[in-house]
Amino acid sequence: MRTVRTCVLAAVATSALLLAGCTPASDEDGGGGDDQLLIWTVEDIAERVEVQQALLDAYAEENELEIELVALAEDQLSTVLASAAASNELPDAIAAVSLNAVNQLNNDGVLDPAAAEAIVESLGADTFSERALELTQSDGTQLSVPSDGWAQLLFYRTDLFEAAGLDVPNTYEAITEAATTLQSPEVAGIVAATAPADSFTQQTFEHFALANDCQLVNDEGDILLDSPECVESIDFYTNLITQGSVAGNQDADTTRATYFAGGAGMVVWSSFLLDELAGLRNDALPTCPQCAADPGFLAANTGVVSAIEGPGGSEPASFGEIVSWAVLTGASEETRGLVEHMMGDAYLDWLAQAPEGKVPTRLGTADDPTAFVDGWLELEAGVDAKAQLSSVFGEETLAAVLDSPNSFDRWGIPQGYGGLAGAVGSQFVLPGVLSETINSGTSAEDAAGQAAEEATTIKQDLGL
Repeated sequence: MRTVRTCVLAAVATSALLLAGCTPASDEDGGGGDDQLLIWTVEDIAERVEVQQALLDAYAEENELEIELVALAEDQLSTVLASAAASNELPDAIAAVSLNAVNQLNNDGVLDPAAAEAIVESLGADTFSERALELTQSDGTQLSVPSDGWAQLLFYRTDLFEAAGLDVPNTYEAITEAATTLQSPEVAGIVAATAPADSFTQQTFEHFALANDCQLVNDEGDILLDSPECVESIDFYTNLITQGSVAGNQDADTTRATYFAGGAGMVVWSSFLLDELAGLRNDALPTCPQCAADPGFLAANTGVVSAIEGPGGSEPASFGEIVSWAVLTGASEETRGLVEHMMGDAYLDWLAQAPEGKVPTRLGTADDPTAFVDGWLELEAGVDAKAQLSSVFGEETLAAVLDSPNSFDRWGIPQGYGGLAGAVGSQFVLPGVLSETINSGTSAEDAAGQAAEEATTIKQDLGL
């Protein structure tokens, strides 16, 4: 049989029953057997599931396999995985697994690092972003195959910056100067996340903190949130908001809306903003005063900065997410061929699901080192309308996006404490501390001490 069957898990409360009704009979080692593959994907948006199904269907037909695709939200992954492991129904591979989830899978002992190593070696390690490989390793062992990433970016109004004679906002000093200079009753200098129970706030602050070498832990696992670098980062961020932004809790929706309305000189958002900024999604269109006559005005007058440098940083850095193909223990021997195909012949089709949020981490092939970078530039983005990003944004903007994975960093992961970083993030330690500091005027030193204390408690609770 040469088919792909798709199931979508919509709830975790009955995950074991869903899995039992969704997956085919498996062998004792998990997976779907030698000629049957069970693939899970965390890319669970309906349109993207359809693309993935088509890609798997074509591969199944060509290779006389049966492949079943199961889509589930990432916050369901650990619960569903536990049920699958208990009943020997682990998938052969999981697509689009985040860095935190890869580390959790490794901690749970269900990854097959040898398979990941073999795939990367077969494809050519030198064809990948070096930083993407580093972030998906543990003690030099390749845990997963990095497939793509999205970048946290600082978007800024080039027209306003030029008129005010401001420098590109790629340092703490330049960002602060721009925010305070542009701040007025009509336009905020910057809008950035401040909501106290929102992962977007964690991501935004971590983006700036990494630029100043403010880390969660060191290699020995000591909590560093009360370090001078972190105190400085908290002071920078809270002053930026109080002196150059808007009042009230800000999240992904409000910051985007303000920038799109022409109400801010800068906004911190992920690269997923690009297609919306280009006017390709009807429920998130730019509404600035100039946009009525010229829908492309905001895109044409927006620049991006990926890596930022703080006074305590040794080099520019940024927050970003790398998602991977994770091959699990007991996977069919056919799994390696599938993943190599998805990272090779089908790679551009994979990236085409959402080019603005799927920046290639494999740059090309041995014969054509820039094949996938060049191909990405030709992909069409958008939801309600489609257009090549290269037809909307200039070379400098897209070059910054493409180069962004090379400056990615993350709390805890390079030091081997990805699980701790995930727990600190999921409990909103920094968002809560930042919100309190912004609203009450708590000192940066006290805020850093509180964050360090809460992170230490979480570390102890995890037994680390």
